Amino acid sequence: MNPEHMPDNPYLLLTPGPLSTTQTVKSAMFRDWCTWDEEYNAVVQQIRHRLVRLGTHSDNYTAVLMQGSGTFSVEATLTTAVPGNGKLLVLANGAYGRRIADIARRCGIAYDVQDSGELAPPDLLQLKTALQSDDAITHVAVVHCETTTGMLNPVEAIGSIVKHGKRTFIVDAMSSFGGIPIDVEKMGVDYLISSANKCIQGVPGFGFVIARTAVLERTQGQARSLSLDLYDQWRTMQDHHGKWRFTSPTHVVRAFFQALLELEAEGGVAARHSRYCENHRILVEGMQRLGFQPLLSAERQSPIITAFLSPTHAAWSFDAFYSALKSRRFVIYPGKVTDHDTFRIGNIGDVHAEDMHRLIAAVAETTAADHAVGEAPT
Repeated sequence: MNPEHMPDNPYLLLTPGPLSTTQTVKSAMFRDWCTWDEEYNAVVQQIRHRLVRLGTHSDNYTAVLMQGSGTFSVEATLTTAVPGNGKLLVLANGAYGRRIADIARRCGIAYDVQDSGELAPPDLLQLKTALQSDDAITHVAVVHCETTTGMLNPVEAIGSIVKHGKRTFIVDAMSSFGGIPIDVEKMGVDYLISSANKCIQGVPGFGFVIARTAVLERTQGQARSLSLDLYDQWRTMQDHHGKWRFTSPTHVVRAFFQALLELEAEGGVAARHSRYCENHRILVEGMQRLGFQPLLSAERQSPIITAFLSPTHAAWSFDAFYSALKSRRFVIYPGKVTDHDTFRIGNIGDVHAEDMHRLIAAVAETTAADHAVGEAPT
């Protein structure tokens, strides 16, 4: 089907993924592929190479793709990277950092959690102290962009401390990679994890890990799972020129390759980051004009997704607000913060400045100007 003949999306997804994709990315899925065919495997190899180059110019890294949602790749990394006698320190400040700890608990990985709460970044002094006082800690994990709130954590500062302490550094960059400039070598990252349906603007179906090759090579035989064995998946892709161990999501892979080409055509990560920042600026300024306040201060906020405090007046209903915006072709996200009533609006994907202006107009139509709204916590 020609992209021009495809039906329009009924609404724009203003979420942290899945997100709105271009017609050309969707149309890439109209062709069937064979998993062992050389042409298909060559596409996989190109994807792997391009992912590494998006993350670093260093030759010390490799990329491995893994079936499933991004959490599958997080679990594959944790359960392969941390040996039986290892210990994981999780720096948590939201639902996704806590999910890392939950994976460790369920899979029998020794771990500690430093939870700084949902409104604060990880405590760097506390991290230094933990690494100095506990020789059992072998790995440290953190979420780069914690989409519970939209907070951007100081990964480079954390990585410097972790590398000084000679530990392995794992970064969940699910909602940031491809949309925020990242240099994994400079940040001291050993494993960076992301997903096809985030800032690279593909569709759901697989995740990927950019790993320091020398570190990954030492994990042979450590995996606690057959299907989530990151080392074996990588080794198969290396030795068989892009072949996956088990059936791969071929249509999704081909759509992702198209998305990578479109990222390059846009001007790379720097240009996409600039677009996302402009989307975010229009969103926040427009919502503030309408009386809505962001949960986080500007210096802690990422350009990926923003949590807003819900109005406090009795007439407010998130479900009604959501439905009113959906009827105007916008889908937003409910809140996920423990101690505050919030909702979230994302601005990644095939979303542009004119879309954000239309959103603000739609919010204005559905919100009475004289309604009181909550104030941002200090």
